[in-house]
Amino acid sequence: MLDPKYVRENVDLVVKELARRGQEISFDVFLKLDERRRTLLQEVEALRHLRKEASEEFGKLKKEGEDNPKPREEMRDLGNRIGELDEEVRRVEGEIEAFLLTIPNIPHASVATGRGPEDNPEVRKWGKIGPLSFPAKPHWEIGEALGLLDFERGAKIAGSGFTLSWGSGAFLERALMNFMIEVHTREHGYKELLPPFIVNRASMIGTGQLPKFEEDLFKVNGMEYYLIPTAEVPLTNVHAGEILAKEMLPLRYVAYSPCFRREAGAAGRDTRGIVRQHQFNKVELVRFSEPESSYDELEVLTRDAENIMIKLGLPYRVVSLCSADLGFAASKTYDIEVWLPGQGEFKEISSCSNFEDFQSRRANIRYRPDQKSKPRYVHTLNGSGLAIGRTVVAILENFQQEDGSVLVPEALRPFMGGLERIVKQ
Repeated sequence: MLDPKYVRENVDLVVKELARRGQEISFDVFLKLDERRRTLLQEVEALRHLRKEASEEFGKLKKEGEDNPKPREEMRDLGNRIGELDEEVRRVEGEIEAFLLTIPNIPHASVATGRGPEDNPEVRKWGKIGPLSFPAKPHWEIGEALGLLDFERGAKIAGSGFTLSWGSGAFLERALMNFMIEVHTREHGYKELLPPFIVNRASMIGTGQLPKFEEDLFKVNGMEYYLIPTAEVPLTNVHAGEILAKEMLPLRYVAYSPCFRREAGAAGRDTRGIVRQHQFNKVELVRFSEPESSYDELEVLTRDAENIMIKLGLPYRVVSLCSADLGFAASKTYDIEVWLPGQGEFKEISSCSNFEDFQSRRANIRYRPDQKSKPRYVHTLNGSGLAIGRTVVAILENFQQEDGSVLVPEALRPFMGGLERIVKQ
């Protein structure tokens, strides 16, 4: 959520920056509510001053033995009026918050202005990108031919958008989860957590999924609980409502979780295979940082995710999302896109973002720079490290062999009992 004070003092700049996102938003209602709030607070302050004077007068008269009911009546009337105004302040503040909860974050100054993915600047590439020496197959053909992926039975069990993995296919996902967690904890310094996979509404609001994206979420019927769309939600909310010590920062957390998304806004995209599913597995990285170092932390976070790609030998590129392609809560995002020879295109496998204080303001996550300073909002960051299902896709397509088998990346073999090649089961 944007800082109401910042919006009030820089409304023209905020409108301009949101226009870079392709968002034409009027803040007239906000400004009227904000003015009303400040007027009410001034009135409350004046009435409290009068009540204090009445209280002092009442105390003086009582001490002198006089029984004058007027000061007491004034105190009662003033108290009632203050209570009414306090209630009005809360109502106005609720309307301000409800408005700001629907407003996306402001792009960082380094984010390029653009209209969509075609305007995302490429930052760097790694690995051999191009066709294989034989006609490459897409992962859905490879997975079915080797008996790894069963789309028909997945749909029978749950419906479209769900897949059943068999044998080495399931083993591959489990091995990738263990491999990624191992690298991030042992080499990159993250602390592993195992969070709840169902969260409450406040947690969804804290990270920006609600109220904007309710249609993309799976909600528990009759309850204010949601299946998580990513482990970002529970990991970020670990410190909701807390004031952290400066010495604790930066914090780095990693977690595996299943993820659940209705993908309501993605109709017709990636309908074949397992790139876009209602349920998928992911290893998530979350960082909490001081504001001054958060963009350095974003670079390190992105490199941590890239390191998984390099260790697995998967060719990729990094793009910086342009203003119109940014996610709702992000100020800046790097997408890591893996090369898929079976489809002849790049596909996102990790998205690494700095949210600045947008999430921490919603979830009330602060830190105290020193004992004498007021608490400040931390900056939050997160990234996939990586999306496991999409990593399976990338391995099947990049390590497919002409005889139909798939080589297991060397770094992954210790996590698969030494298995070097996946053949038809």
